[in-house]
Amino acid sequence: MAREFRGRIALDIRDSVADWAPYTEPAAPDGAPNVLYLVWDDIGIGTWDCYGGLVEMPNMRRIADSGVQFTQFHTTALCSPSRASLLTGRNATSVGMATIEEFTDGFPSMCGRIPAETALCSEVLGERGWNTYAVGKWHMTPLEEENLAASKRHWPLGRGFERFYGFLGGEADQWYPNLVYDNHPVAPPYTPEDGYHLSRDLADRSIEFIRDAKVIAPEKPWFLYLCPGCGHAPHHVAREWADKYRGRFDMGYEKYREIVLANQIRMGLVPEDTELSAMNPYSTATSADGKPWPAQDTVRPWDSLSEDEKRLFRRQAEVFAGFLSYTDAQIGRLLDYLEESGQLENTIIVAISDNGASGEGGPNGSANEMKFFNGYIDTIDDGLAKLDELGSPATYNHYSLGWAMAFNTPHKLYKRYASHEGGIADPCLMAWPARIAARGELRHQYLNVCDITPTVYELLGITPPDTVRNVPQRPLEGVSFRALLDDADADIGKHTQFYSMLGTRGIWHRGWFADTVHAACPSGWGHFDADRWELFHLDADRSQVRDLADRYPEKLEELKALWFSEAEKYNGLPLNDLDIIATITRDRPGYNKTRDRVVYYPDSAEVGPGAALEIRGRSFALLAETTITDPAARGVLFAHGGRLGGHALYLQDGRLCYVYNFLGEEEQLIVSDRAVPTGDHILGVRYQRRGTRVDDFTPSGEAVLYIDADPVGVYADMRIQPTVFSGVGEGVRVGRDGGHSVSARYRGPFPFTGGVMRQVIEDVSGTPYEDLEMVAAAAFSRD
Repeated sequence: MAREFRGRIALDIRDSVADWAPYTEPAAPDGAPNVLYLVWDDIGIGTWDCYGGLVEMPNMRRIADSGVQFTQFHTTALCSPSRASLLTGRNATSVGMATIEEFTDGFPSMCGRIPAETALCSEVLGERGWNTYAVGKWHMTPLEEENLAASKRHWPLGRGFERFYGFLGGEADQWYPNLVYDNHPVAPPYTPEDGYHLSRDLADRSIEFIRDAKVIAPEKPWFLYLCPGCGHAPHHVAREWADKYRGRFDMGYEKYREIVLANQIRMGLVPEDTELSAMNPYSTATSADGKPWPAQDTVRPWDSLSEDEKRLFRRQAEVFAGFLSYTDAQIGRLLDYLEESGQLENTIIVAISDNGASGEGGPNGSANEMKFFNGYIDTIDDGLAKLDELGSPATYNHYSLGWAMAFNTPHKLYKRYASHEGGIADPCLMAWPARIAARGELRHQYLNVCDITPTVYELLGITPPDTVRNVPQRPLEGVSFRALLDDADADIGKHTQFYSMLGTRGIWHRGWFADTVHAACPSGWGHFDADRWELFHLDADRSQVRDLADRYPEKLEELKALWFSEAEKYNGLPLNDLDIIATITRDRPGYNKTRDRVVYYPDSAEVGPGAALEIRGRSFALLAETTITDPAARGVLFAHGGRLGGHALYLQDGRLCYVYNFLGEEEQLIVSDRAVPTGDHILGVRYQRRGTRVDDFTPSGEAVLYIDADPVGVYADMRIQPTVFSGVGEGVRVGRDGGHSVSARYRGPFPFTGGVMRQVIEDVSGTPYEDLEMVAAAAFSRD
């Protein structure tokens, strides 16, 4: 905010009057509070003990007991949109975030770029004297801009945060995360063997950021946006935390729902006559052209499971619960620090989940979720084989769909479905001990994530600014519920809330809710004009079990018309339920959009998803230009992916090796039939796809290992993954294999030693290897 110079300028400085006001940094009002946004991931409202669930969360209960707990708080049903709505105080579709960043498209509603005219609260508070920190999950940078060649305009430091430590994408391996510190990637500070876990690291960094500034300016307030990524998959936690829940979920997910609903009624969280819906409420629904309800979105009844299946499913829930309780304990360390340092009393705390429990594990759950992104569905046998390792670095695990329904008790469906409460009804706690007198009180009014930042602005005495960073601002769309914090009966004037997500849609208006029955992306159902609409009176029917569409047709038509009116107002169209293949193959920008050959160099940052050249089931070649100075040279020349899917070219015991790790199931290895001599060499591998396995769609072909132009090893029938190795990092590394190494045959980072690495060429053009080698050799000789 520019301030006018009010001094006097004369020829001589002795006759001039200085005015520092336009040049000093902004200062918050005396006694201004700190603000902590604590955003959990994929937590259904029937999960935490303070909402009647069976997962112990003493520090979330600590916040609830010191403030207000909301029973009808809602989000958008998906990660990136909820976070964008939270931080801007506007509807997600209004700020270009109608979907997650990985599914964005070239429309105003879903471009994945939050406009400057809808500023984040970090930008607003930074201009008013607050320190601003983002720690943990970000997920508001387009996939193709999550790299070091990108502008960083949509990275945290480009959107008003002074410091950032966390991960840019939608999820992270909790043992081996791909971390970014401010604007550059960094390795985790220590290993899982030494006790590393991401939740612990994020709590440590949060405390560090606050301390760093408080040493210098003890009275300066801060805004911390802390997003641990828990409980998004993978559900990683040490065995002792999962073991605390041994036997807790033995009753199964249907009985869990009954227990939790009884708790919720007893605690006054839902009306006494609230009912549970069927576990598969739409199993008979079909699209207009006859597509059935997706099998991936269909719960297997507990009584239909074998004893082995029940054993597996119980452990999935135990690991998930342990993950949450461990992360809650880390948040507790932050709260303890704030209390011990005298800051907790004057800190506004908002704790929410970004959407309901996730159904992405499908009917069987998953021990390696990357299978799903390659078109494979985890089987029970896959899960049982990893039963004792769930939560460990050897898995990338997710619970089965039945637990998503259970953890969303009493609601229908789950994450991705903005049409039903299971996707959008979430926990929300708010406390400010110094100013809000309420302690452990409930509030039942209907709220949405876009209402939080307008409320915090009012608590801080901030009028939503007309300009931020000299950019004129659009009005906020959320409604402040400040009055509710003091008065449980206050009418805050919120009457309507619009929803649109992955082909699903809904509209809330004065206690009524209308929605469509439509399978969410990636269903590919289409035919939105043929959708069947439902009507529910949410004030009396929180779980949407009594459809009143036939009884009140005029009310339904009113809400349908209102949905289209709101969609026009808030950029709610087009609707998108495309399947995974159609989504992935749609045109989008990116540095590798037209390239089929990339040169990678050692001593440079990992090149991650959205920037690395992806094989995607094609023929390819790797050529590493090296000078070997030691016959015992060893280490990684090239690696892409990790232990649960990837490939690597490396030297070991004097020989050249290539391994293709197929989804963590099989390490397909070639070892050269001779040692690599000293001198200048091009070391490489060529994979020639022949087609697919007859029993599935898996690409299959021949891999040949080369020292210069000489074949030195063959794998006659190698299978490779149809799409990507990872969506959360584990990109291309040259000269090392940091993080979760591709192969168990070496221990990362296994740096290349005993020679000089110059570059690695990766090519998917289909050019014969011999031609590529000749070109590379000629260039090598000129160097």
